[in-house]
Amino acid sequence: MVRTGFVDRVERMDELRSMLADVAEGRGGRAIVIDGVSGMGKSALLREFEAEVSASREVDTCRVVSVRCQPSIGSELHYGSIVELLLQMAEDQEAKQPGVFRRLLKLTGQGVVRSAPEVLSAMVPGLGALFTLGKEVAEASLASGSMPFDSLLPFQQGAAAQIVDALLDLVRQGPPTVVLIDDIQHGDPSSLLVLDRLLRRLPGEPLGVVLSHTTDGAYADGPGAMVEELLYDWAKDGLLRRTALDGLPHDAVAELVRTRHPEAPPALSEQLTRLTAGHAVFVTLCLEEWRPDAGPRVELPLSLSRVVEDRLRLLTESDRELLMIGAVQGETFLSRTVAEVKGAPHDEVMERLRLVAAHHPLILPAEPPRWARLDASDCYRFEHGALWSVVYDQQTPQQKRSRHARISAALTSGPQESQPLERRLEIARHLRSGGSECLLASAEVHYGLARDAAMEGLSFAEAERHCEEVIRAVRDVPEQEESRDRWLVQAVELLLSLTEVRWRGQHHPAGGPDIDALAAEAEAAARRLGTPALAIRTTLLRGKTLLATQGLVPSLDKLRAAVELAEEHGDPVPLFVARVEYGRQVSKRRLAEGLTQLREAERMYASDGRLSGTGDPVLQHARNLGEMQLGVTLFDSGHFSEALTRLTRCVQRLRGEPLNAELPIALNYLAQVHTGLGAHREAEEVLREALDFEDGRGGDSGWHAYNKALLAHLLVQEPARRDQALELIADAWAETERTWLANLVPIVRNLYADVLLAAADEPGELLDQADRLAVATCVETRRSGMIRSEIAAHSLRSRILLRQGETGAAQDQARQAVRILDEVGDMPALRTEEVLYFSAVAQAAGGAREEALALLERARSEVARKADLITEGWQRDRFLTQVRLNQAVRGGQGIDQ
Repeated sequence: MVRTGFVDRVERMDELRSMLADVAEGRGGRAIVIDGVSGMGKSALLREFEAEVSASREVDTCRVVSVRCQPSIGSELHYGSIVELLLQMAEDQEAKQPGVFRRLLKLTGQGVVRSAPEVLSAMVPGLGALFTLGKEVAEASLASGSMPFDSLLPFQQGAAAQIVDALLDLVRQGPPTVVLIDDIQHGDPSSLLVLDRLLRRLPGEPLGVVLSHTTDGAYADGPGAMVEELLYDWAKDGLLRRTALDGLPHDAVAELVRTRHPEAPPALSEQLTRLTAGHAVFVTLCLEEWRPDAGPRVELPLSLSRVVEDRLRLLTESDRELLMIGAVQGETFLSRTVAEVKGAPHDEVMERLRLVAAHHPLILPAEPPRWARLDASDCYRFEHGALWSVVYDQQTPQQKRSRHARISAALTSGPQESQPLERRLEIARHLRSGGSECLLASAEVHYGLARDAAMEGLSFAEAERHCEEVIRAVRDVPEQEESRDRWLVQAVELLLSLTEVRWRGQHHPAGGPDIDALAAEAEAAARRLGTPALAIRTTLLRGKTLLATQGLVPSLDKLRAAVELAEEHGDPVPLFVARVEYGRQVSKRRLAEGLTQLREAERMYASDGRLSGTGDPVLQHARNLGEMQLGVTLFDSGHFSEALTRLTRCVQRLRGEPLNAELPIALNYLAQVHTGLGAHREAEEVLREALDFEDGRGGDSGWHAYNKALLAHLLVQEPARRDQALELIADAWAETERTWLANLVPIVRNLYADVLLAAADEPGELLDQADRLAVATCVETRRSGMIRSEIAAHSLRSRILLRQGETGAAQDQARQAVRILDEVGDMPALRTEEVLYFSAVAQAAGGAREEALALLERARSEVARKADLITEGWQRDRFLTQVRLNQAVRGGQGIDQ
């Protein structure tokens, strides 16, 4: 930063002192964000506050820990600022209890950022196992080109929860603490996820958090925009308070003038305040330019460029070139890198930079970044980021590109994978700015970083950004370049796998990529490559994006094409994976076809050692999904006994597997079967097991929400538990909205409407809300092709309207449900007899007696058919006598006979 004496920001310092007092005296933690443009003095304020606490008598009763989010590569690190924070707190604890964190502190130094998971695992109990487990799931997912539902995101969220627990434990072991995080706009996504959890835990904890945030337009795009959105949300939710650091007041400017130029006339400070609006950097620059013979007159620099140009003119042409090269490396640069790019002896360059720093206020000696501490190089930083940006921007575009390319070459030595993460990120940064000659190298380096971010650190947001850089680079490579399409396919597969948990049934989910266009681009690239395995995988992937963006019907066409491609190829592995995926999805439209595909996949797995004998996690994942889908499809088809046997066996096996990625899904299906058989206690036990499992893992999950909704649907049948059911279903819907798995959203929404309907004693807000939910599902499913949920929504609307006294409208909705059901036949997650019975009730209420009796008879036939397929007599009896719907159907309740 520009070297100035600190000018006391009275109001802001008082606010920080007040926070410290509250934390120290046990009044609970809180958080503050200090906003301001670059150079306004935010960092100086934090440093002065830290120095004041360190020098005060309160140092033994409270502590301040500060970290800075690094620019340039900071937003691409994995848990970068959180690792630094934990290390500082651990060092403080080590001083009081030697040996406690010795193993952790051994990991500091050259490789600390590359080893962020190891550092965190050494400090956070159980986190190492979570990272290992998540890595295995990630490897399986990425190897298959497909994320297993939303089973990865909870690992990262669970890791964040455990890290916060450990951090708060460290806080409680020491004095009350205030954490200062400077330049939060450079924060990495993994650290921001931890910070989000931490802010929600602050009340009642002996911890305060202060963030500084630069609001310059330079951060309007990219990571800075994401941070700004987070800060807005945190402030809106009451998790922190934002305060702006404006220009220096007149008395502060006068103090600066007295400090710098005691002989200056009093009018000088008034002029400075008026001309600069108190902007700290401009005040300082003006004071540096002022001379005593100028009197009270102040000339405000027209721009920083003019000031920098004036200073650069004092240097020799050769020295100016050295600073230009250094500016291309960044605000901080290395003498050895400058020498290699310049092609000059390192000793000569070191001496020239030393002289520049000694005699010109442009650069200052600095500590080298951690990744460069073994480089035998001097390190310098520009006096201020604004000055650095002027030096950088004075170069032509091609000068910048050429120097970025040469810097990347100078930093590259040996295998990329063995280098510290920060160094690899630095190389990647220069490659992506190095022009056309660096495109393929940039793609390769960023793809390696993406895989490492996803699998080593469970840092999916960072991985997504690297994938986007790969795609951006290869799009500019000529199509005839052999490796272009390979990198494109790999990056798109990885990016879509990473973002699948956020697909929201639209082309641009949550500001993300156009998922179907990307999948189509990868599919075309795979065809050009002529590699059958990639063609199958990209066709399969396209089927998934079509499901999210255009609905089930176009998706099924593409998934079927993937099966046909795999059949032509003859390799059982891609054929098995494709058949399982197609069988799972086609079951939503044609149960019989789904059963055929899933049974064939089961036969393949049992008879081919290349599938069952490898232990390949991708095949194991596909086998698990296929087995449980076959079980629930049998249930949807009325084969309750076989479904129960299969799903019970599947759940028992999954409980013993190390990953358990699919266990919540299998438990969901098993609970549905128990409920269908009238085994409500068993269903509740299974659902609570599923919820406890995911609660322990941490984080939101679409299947966690679905299981919660099913439990609410069970509980609402008992009047004493209806309040609990309403609370559960509201939580389930909120979690569904956050995760938004396209195939689960309408199911949970319908369950929400059904619970509200069951809980409503009379017409009113509950019924109105239920109707709004059912209408929303009708609208959505007409586009998505999720016919099962559309039928259920029309049936629900009929029941709701009937309760509201709108009999005619209820009849219309009931007929619509039956009409669609008759067109498509039995559907999954939908009981045919339920649709028929409630339609009969609506028609009877409207006086259509013959129609009602015909529908009732069809419902009774369906119940009898399912009962005949139940092999155990006691289960058949319970099915007929303990399931309320079946009792109503058999007794003709609500229908005038």
